[in-house]
Amino acid sequence: MIDLSIFNYDFMQNAIIAGTFAAILAGAVGYFVIIRNLSFAAHALGHIGFAGASGALLIALSPITGQFIFTVFAAIGMGALGERISKSDMIIGIVLSFCLGLGSLFLHLYNGYAGQATIILFGNLLGVSSHDLHIMFWLMILSLLSLTLIAKRLLFASLEPELAEAKGISLVWLSIFFMIIMAIAVTLASQVVGVILVFTLVIGPAAIAVQWTHHFWSGICLSMLLAIFIVWIGISLSYVTDWPISFWISALVFAIYLLTSLKNIQFFRVSNSDK
Repeated sequence: MIDLSIFNYDFMQNAIIAGTFAAILAGAVGYFVIIRNLSFAAHALGHIGFAGASGALLIALSPITGQFIFTVFAAIGMGALGERISKSDMIIGIVLSFCLGLGSLFLHLYNGYAGQATIILFGNLLGVSSHDLHIMFWLMILSLLSLTLIAKRLLFASLEPELAEAKGISLVWLSIFFMIIMAIAVTLASQVVGVILVFTLVIGPAAIAVQWTHHFWSGICLSMLLAIFIVWIGISLSYVTDWPISFWISALVFAIYLLTSLKNIQFFRVSNSDK
């Protein structure tokens, strides 16, 4: 049994709230990441944010601020590639590697708390401040409103890019706009699981949701609910076991995805045997 009195502490309340903010946005954005085949780009943005977070420490800014700035600028550059981004893995990989090296240099030059490297890489949800919480809230609200405004056109452009362009939809500007939203989602998710495991929260719930439903809105809602559920359970298990939250979230995503995949394989075999 979990002692519910632990949630009376401010740091636990902040962790639950911050994790919920990140999960909601990651679940919504992740669904589009899947259907637009941008998984590697999302992974790259997390690593690029490492340079921003570590660089912010050198000039006495909060890591979330530096990460946000770096990921947004990187997102604009990726978005400018338009539909070619899914074929630009080599370029993105080179930029990703450079930013990791740059981040390591910034940490080498940083003379403060040595544990900041671990916090940036693997997250520290229990250390989210009230200031960070306010930033996360407004970033989530702004991103969700923006995503809602472009959702119909974004879905159309994702499934039928040539037809969408013929209809007068600017694929480049739509791509840039979505990539900025994705950069914000990556920034928030990294506060939960760190830049190394950001792929888990942004991609995992959505990858599970697309296996459970084939409808657009139900898929997004399921992705968000799964992300929230996984984060809440991960925080609770972390308290019980004293193991990292990032481990439990990644383990839960892996287990649910594996069970879902095995169930689908079994269903496929039964369907074929019936024929």
